[in-house]
Amino acid sequence: MAAATQTLEQLCINSIRFLSIDAVEKAKSGHPGLPMGAAPMAFVLFDQFLKFNPKSPKWVDRDRFVLSAGHGCMLQYSLLHLTGYDSVPLDQIKQFRQWGSKTPGHPENFETEGVEVTTGPLGQGVGNAVGLAIAEAHLAARFNKPGHNIVDHYTYVILGDGCNMEGIASEAASLGGHLKLGKLIMLYDSNSISIDGSTDLAFTEDVGKRYEAYGWHVQHVADGNEDLDSIAKAIAEAKKVTDKPSLLVVTTTIGFGSPKKAGTAGVHGAALGTDEVAATRANLGWSYDPFVVPEDALKRFRKAIDKGATAEAEWNERFAAYEKAYPAEAAEFKRIMAGELPDGWQKALEPVTQKETSTRLLSEACLNALSPVLPEFLGGSADLAHSNMTYVKGVPDFQAGSYEGRNFRFGVREHGMGAIMNGMALHGGLIPYGATFLVFADYMRGAIRLSALSQVGAIYIMTHDSIMLGEDGPTHQPVETLASLRVIPDLLVLRPADAKETVGAYEIAIANRKRPSLLAFTRQNVKNLPGTSVEGVAKGGYVVVDAANPELIIIATGSELELATKAAATLAAEGKAVRVVSLPCWELFEEQTQEYKDSVLPPSVKKRVSVESGSTMGWHKYVGTEGAVIGIDTYGASAPGPTCYEKFGFTVDNVIATSRKVLG
Repeated sequence: MAAATQTLEQLCINSIRFLSIDAVEKAKSGHPGLPMGAAPMAFVLFDQFLKFNPKSPKWVDRDRFVLSAGHGCMLQYSLLHLTGYDSVPLDQIKQFRQWGSKTPGHPENFETEGVEVTTGPLGQGVGNAVGLAIAEAHLAARFNKPGHNIVDHYTYVILGDGCNMEGIASEAASLGGHLKLGKLIMLYDSNSISIDGSTDLAFTEDVGKRYEAYGWHVQHVADGNEDLDSIAKAIAEAKKVTDKPSLLVVTTTIGFGSPKKAGTAGVHGAALGTDEVAATRANLGWSYDPFVVPEDALKRFRKAIDKGATAEAEWNERFAAYEKAYPAEAAEFKRIMAGELPDGWQKALEPVTQKETSTRLLSEACLNALSPVLPEFLGGSADLAHSNMTYVKGVPDFQAGSYEGRNFRFGVREHGMGAIMNGMALHGGLIPYGATFLVFADYMRGAIRLSALSQVGAIYIMTHDSIMLGEDGPTHQPVETLASLRVIPDLLVLRPADAKETVGAYEIAIANRKRPSLLAFTRQNVKNLPGTSVEGVAKGGYVVVDAANPELIIIATGSELELATKAAATLAAEGKAVRVVSLPCWELFEEQTQEYKDSVLPPSVKKRVSVESGSTMGWHKYVGTEGAVIGIDTYGASAPGPTCYEKFGFTVDNVIATSRKVLG
């Protein structure tokens, strides 16, 4: 079709396509196929349905858009540029995938305004979207009043075949259907192509029927390439269904418009090449130079600026009326949406410092103490509430019909739970936590990593933190887990020893709103130890037992700190000068000044012993060449916890014997 004969809608759709094509071509890297095929549905969504303000990207009642198929991110960057977001001017489109640009190779919320969540690994965005929809439903149930709807927005998703193959999407979609999240609408770019070729190679199920089984409202759009009316009608119909999330199966052609590569894997993850770009321009009647957008198309897209400003102004009027009628609720809403914590919230935790039990039960006490003072703090467990001790008393469950509830039943869906938590946190207004056994952190590692990467203050509560969980055996006993989690950048891993350290761990986790925390708790009871402190946890490591001019330092975390203090007492009675250091959070300790770190672990004291019921990996950094590490570098065993502890050398006698060897 000649450019002059294209309708305005076709001009707009082709503007999306060719900005994407040109950016990928300039970078010689990227995924042009999805933007070319999904441009029609994306245009209809942004043009007719999505509620947003390009000049106010963080307006709280905007609709949320998630590109779960994040490899096709030029689709989103093109839309952000065309609709007028300041974060993506044309020069950033031209810098796609380049150092320091705001248009990285997958969408990243911390880089680009207008990007709600970080979606790289496929399927994560589906989980994020369920979390976003949960947040909207909860806040609406909590704050909306008769005649005053201040929380009223949708979550829209574009996902692809790869997302629907990943298990995390199944976990999240299953829960979303159970919860009847009617304001969640997903558009499935069904182009039947993945990297290796046709989806017939490995993916032949009826996805629509699967989602129907999950409890979703499912529609099919047969021609997603050109039938804009059917796309619009399907979205409109989905919005009418209030008691089910919706999936629109939109049949498209990957790389639409490319004469040689359309409908093939060759357009999935590589630039078209100079000749095929020219052929595609000719085929679609696109006579414009690279990165040029027709004025008429740009005017159509930029209507979003005035439209968004009007929508936000209308909401501001509604909120002003709400604030007048419900001043306390309005103040609370503004506080939580700003991510601010109430003054003195830590005081609620003070009584917990006097308790003596397992750290998982101390964690439960913290959750129940914080719930009344932090109504934005909510979460649950992956079907282990009464093992993880995460159920908050006197608070209803979050379920369809009781979205104001704050106890979540995530089901046995660890990976989905993590991605959902990320979405809940990135929505704003919530501090989510999720719990499971520590060993099952491996089931949700992708989501934990994205929490850290995305600057999300999600809180992971992990119980049964060592071989002391006992009889369930090595499949359930984490030995390498702590070491593997500590290598994730920007994740705070905290393993407290007693009540004071557990309170300190929660204070750190709540206060860090742009950094995730993972709290590892014991199944077995622990003693409250002299010398531990809430404040010490904030520094990551500190002195618990001291001696003048120490000749030996014993370093420990969690339940093994008691072994260290008892061993030190025996050695002290023998005339040895022994210091005991608690190191509940390596990450926080490493962030202290060198002067402080040297004051805790003086370089001159080279005789050191570490004690932790887990992998020895990483401990030699603190112990050095003249010290010894007491840990476990094999799998555990099925036996009562105390037996496992003894057989693997976690006894006071072994700590004493090891210390004597180190001292010579």
